Amino acid sequence: MHIMTSTITPTLFEQLGGEAAVEAAVDKFYRKVLTDDRISHFFEDVDMDRQRGKQKAFLTMAFGGPHSYSGKDMRAGHARLVAMGLNDSHFDAVVELLGATLKEMGVADDLIGQVAAIAESTRPDVLGK
Repeated sequence: MHIMTSTITPTLFEQLGGEAAVEAAVDKFYRKVLTDDRISHFFEDVDMDRQRGKQKAFLTMAFGGPHSYSGKDMRAGHARLVAMGLNDSHFDAVVELLGATLKEMGVADDLIGQVAAIAESTRPDVLGK
C-alpha cells in the first residue's frame, strides 16, 4: 500500500498559528506601539478596539488566511498620519516592533522575515509616496 504525502505548503497564516496567534500578536504589538515614544502619538485619538480589529483583519489577509479585510486602502487610511509627519523612521519603528512581537511569541526567523517583507511592501502606500 502506497501512502501519498501531501505537498501542500501551509500558508504563512497557518504557519504562524492561525487566528489565535494573529489575535495575540496584534494585542502584544499594540501594547508595544502605545508605549513607544517614537510612534505612540499617532494613536492618541484612535479607537484602539477598532484599530486592533482592522489590523487583525489586515494581517490575516496579508498572511494568506481567510479574510474579510474591508478597511480603507493603505494610502487613504494613513493620509491623516502622513499629514501629522509620519515618515520612514516611524514605519521602521512599526516593522521593528512587529518583528520583536513575533520573536517573543517564538516565531521562526524565516517567518518573521516573510512578515517583514509583506509589511515592507506597504511602505509606499502607507507613507503616501
